[in-house]
Amino acid sequence: MCRWLAYTGEPIRPSALILDTQHSVVAMSLNSPLGAETVNGDGFGLGWYPEDAAGSPHPAVFRSIEPAWNDQNLREISRAVLSPLFFTHVRAAAGPPIQQTNCHPFRHENWLFMHNGAISQFGLIKRELTFAVDPALYTGIQGTTDTEVLFHLALTLGLMDDPVAAVGAAIRRVEEAGHAAGIPFPMQGTLAVSDGETLWAFRYSSQGRSRTLFHSADVPALRTMYPEAERLELFGDHAQVVVSEPLNDLPGVFLEVPESTVAVLDPTGYHHRPFLDA
Repeated sequence: MCRWLAYTGEPIRPSALILDTQHSVVAMSLNSPLGAETVNGDGFGLGWYPEDAAGSPHPAVFRSIEPAWNDQNLREISRAVLSPLFFTHVRAAAGPPIQQTNCHPFRHENWLFMHNGAISQFGLIKRELTFAVDPALYTGIQGTTDTEVLFHLALTLGLMDDPVAAVGAAIRRVEEAGHAAGIPFPMQGTLAVSDGETLWAFRYSSQGRSRTLFHSADVPALRTMYPEAERLELFGDHAQVVVSEPLNDLPGVFLEVPESTVAVLDPTGYHHRPFLDA
């Protein structure tokens, strides 16, 4: 469907991961070995929290329907800004039209949200799910994707208070509606959510066969493993990356997030929690 990357840690220029890695996100937009589609050229997005936004983070978002590999503005912006937490996403449209409002990530106040995957046969249950969104949040839905509806459904169900519980409740609502409509496996995907301080990365599907998801190992441990890897000096001790597929081929650098799991990343490091595994 799509490919995405999220970073949290010491401020860096997003280009270090979006453009300059062996298997960068821009490279994935042209050739995604682990993706459902090889090419992800139906637009992209970059959302970032400014370096000086501590205490009251409000993310900036740049989205375009251009292929990521062909957009000079992405190169300019990703090399110019510094950010301690950013999202980037390259899209392979699975039904909703190619338009800027359908490009990820999506934003509400200080929250960012993006998704790789799909709500199966979304058109059959779109009306029910959309009408379940709080009327006060409904006007925030600008595009036509299942992801944006899922985001606003999670906001309705308490995302700003308990992200894990709210995303779980939103997915269960999708599954209930899907099963009632005769859809055997309604939910598929990996999701990223952040409030500007913590990053939550979910891997879940109704069928138990989710899209791939990985996160990086601790940077101090990687420096011990690869003492001659000069590139690691670009990153601070608290740097963490979550990505649809590894950014390089070095063993041990990227760890797979298990099925039905949420990875929680914050300044203390990362830990995994079971997610809807029942």
